[in-house]
Amino acid sequence: MGLAFQHELHDDFGTRPVAYMPYGGADLGEILAVGREVGDGDDAAFLQAWLAAGDRIAGQAEDAQRLGLRTSAREGFLRASAFYATAYRPLYGVPTDPRLVAAFRKQMAAFDRGLALSALPIEPLRIPFQGATMPAYLIPAEGREFEVRPLIIFTNGYDATVTDMYFASAVAASRRGYHALIFDGPGQGGMLYEQGVTLRPDWETVVGAVVDHAVQLPTVDPARIALSGWSLGGHLAPRAASGEHRLAACIADPGQWSMAGLFRPLAIKLGATPEAAANLGELEPPVLERFSQFLLSSPAFTWKIVQRGFWVHGVDNLRDYLRAIELFTMDGRADAIACPTLMTLAENDPLAAGTQQFFDRLRCPKALLRFSAAEGAGDHCESANRSLLNRRVLDWLDGVL
Repeated sequence: MGLAFQHELHDDFGTRPVAYMPYGGADLGEILAVGREVGDGDDAAFLQAWLAAGDRIAGQAEDAQRLGLRTSAREGFLRASAFYATAYRPLYGVPTDPRLVAAFRKQMAAFDRGLALSALPIEPLRIPFQGATMPAYLIPAEGREFEVRPLIIFTNGYDATVTDMYFASAVAASRRGYHALIFDGPGQGGMLYEQGVTLRPDWETVVGAVVDHAVQLPTVDPARIALSGWSLGGHLAPRAASGEHRLAACIADPGQWSMAGLFRPLAIKLGATPEAAANLGELEPPVLERFSQFLLSSPAFTWKIVQRGFWVHGVDNLRDYLRAIELFTMDGRADAIACPTLMTLAENDPLAAGTQQFFDRLRCPKALLRFSAAEGAGDHCESANRSLLNRRVLDWLDGVL
């Protein structure tokens, strides 16, 4: 998206709040200032720079609250939560870093303080799920908070949390007249960091529990519940829609048939036959070793697979990781999606490589939205022009619901 930080991974993490700029999560100058503060420093420097910026903004919010400046206090606490959320990304991995947990707790405390100052009635929710609880929030439709309205359930991907989803999608939905429900599911945010609950492929079970909760809420129209997923959520949302038939619409940003499919061409390049690459968990040891060496030669892949992937899936080696991701697939399930489904396809998003093929296989009412670099929306999840994505998606949803 552009180099605000000197190291590639830091730039990936540190420019994510660009997506939140239209919705109060950050401003460009603040992001660039943190980048200058990090300089060529390591992950600890990255953590400290974002925490310090978050502390400064939270301190300003506290001052505003003391002076009775409710709007400034609310905006400040919410913005601080986005800074704390960015701080700990490089620390992903097992064992869970206590600095990550401490920063996450600051993130959620600031988020809760900001939401408590909102004109909208917003309470933290806990959705029971198989002996654990999913942290969640209902963000009511702006100006129509007590009306029965359609609901969008937003599901995250591999490493975002409820606060990311709030800025990226929920604010825009609330402004458009939708109630928005954001939650951390298994393997995500609070469920992973605090409860140690790892990711699971049967997302219809997860979303089923969320829908069970949502239909009990007095302001939710049970006939108009949509599910929207971004990043890995672009696989999880269609997977959920294939088994949870109370959904009135599904949005996948971008649509992804499987997790393992992205790695099959690499396995073949590293010496696997196409037949062997059809089941990555059983690759021959020499190919698996080359696969491992390839990942470890790239800081980005080391973080994505070894630090994040192993932790999120609850595994400690590459073979078990590949076995785990083989279960995340739409094989035999795509025809079961009945609700109208929207897929996005940003031209430079590597996760969108198979979106067109997935879209072509859908049998439900469907639409495909393309996003280009020319309009500043060609990157992963249209993160540099998130407001364009939200406008076009909500326009489609208005028509469907």
